Amino acid sequence: MTQASAKLTPIEIRAPRGGSTVEIDFEDGHKGVYPHEILRGYCPCATCQGHSGPIKFVPGGNLELMDIAEVGDYALCLTWGDGHATGLYSFGFLRDLCGCSECLPDPEAERRFPRG
Repeated sequence: MTQASAKLTPIEIRAPRGGSTVEIDFEDGHKGVYPHEILRGYCPCATCQGHSGPIKFVPGGNLELMDIAEVGDYALCLTWGDGHATGLYSFGFLRDLCGCSECLPDPEAERRFPRG
């Protein structure tokens, strides 16, 4: 396994039912924090984002997270309370969306995924 792939490999995912964040521990020791609003707003599916252009925040949708399923060894599929489940969140994409105190001040992350 390369250092880059280890950086992106989740070893534990915590998403308590009724909670408002998902926490992911990565193999390199990073602990990612993902508010449901950010995950749903940046859903990478074609319905939410269209078929081209940069990923943008799309407000709305049910923010209750019902299920998380691993897709191969590269992504997660999230199922929301309204049944929406077509976005595949690659581990790299999730790392870029991280909202922890270590990542949030990153100007490059803010440029790619503005939070407000």
